[in-house]
Amino acid sequence: MKIGLYFGSFNPIHNGHLIIAQHILNETDLAQVWFVVSPQNPFKEQKTLLNEYDRLHLVNLAIQNYTSFKAVDIEFRLPKPSYTINTLAYLEEKYPHDSFAVIMGSDSLQNLDKWKHGDQIMNRFPIYVYTRPRFSVTTNSTIKELHVLDAPLLEISATHIRELISHSKSIRFLVPDVVCQEIELSGYYKSKHPTQQ
Repeated sequence: MKIGLYFGSFNPIHNGHLIIAQHILNETDLAQVWFVVSPQNPFKEQKTLLNEYDRLHLVNLAIQNYTSFKAVDIEFRLPKPSYTINTLAYLEEKYPHDSFAVIMGSDSLQNLDKWKHGDQIMNRFPIYVYTRPRFSVTTNSTIKELHVLDAPLLEISATHIRELISHSKSIRFLVPDVVCQEIELSGYYKSKHPTQQ
């Protein structure tokens, strides 16, 4: 089975993430999209992250009715910070009969050569890129297999969602209803800087 890996903090998961994942499934030969929840992104501040298990829980709630989506906690058990190349190596060993591709925005593509062993990722794994405003896709000859998709994008930001919550404003329509309800019930993001446990 050909699986697209959608890496992210998902802090929290929102409708923009889901729209991109569904569009990629619709427009490519990928059979599934796995949401790989990162416990710690090397490029993001730790203090702004909700606990990783709570973020995973929200992803599971968001995709619970979609059999082509899966939430993955692989990186919770790998050394931190999370490096994509380590996760890919682990998944190849664990699922030898499946093949994996990496899903990313055109903004991340521009920085791929700065990732740990980014050259190996580009040489060994198909990359599915969704275009983002102000970040053009420049062809990199070292990328073995590049697929560029004009996914429908909503200007939804997880940072903005967290700010709305901290000011007791509604996030309805920005996240799935079930995620909105869980955030409200559990009091996630109410404090300015959620602590990691």
